[in-house]
Amino acid sequence: QVQLVESGGGLVQPGGSLTLSCVASGSIFSITIMAWYRQAPGKERELVARVINGGGTNYADTVKGRFTISRDNYKNAVYLQMNSLKPEDTAVYYCNGNINGRRYWGQGTQVTVSS
Repeated sequence: QVQLVESGGGLVQPGGSLTLSCVASGSIFSITIMAWYRQAPGKERELVARVINGGGTNYADTVKGRFTISRDNYKNAVYLQMNSLKPEDTAVYYCNGNINGRRYWGQGTQVTVSS
């Protein structure tokens, strides 16, 4: 059974930074895409950033220039470096991976940006 476990969320002031981590474990044979999504209260879950095999990345327009997604293939891990955080970045952040041909989700980690 494959599991994704996130860490690194918390409370940060506007303008601050946080780094989220997600590690995949279990019987893993292939990972094609790893991504971060977020869901704010009363809103739909949205894609924040994703990284594909080969290193290509995509970002939501709202986070371009502020967030950086990276991947460590040896550790089956994906990271999200978040800088210049804004109150509107407040949400539960979910790790997502396309692993062994299936999509898996982490349990989510809360990020709150507030003074």
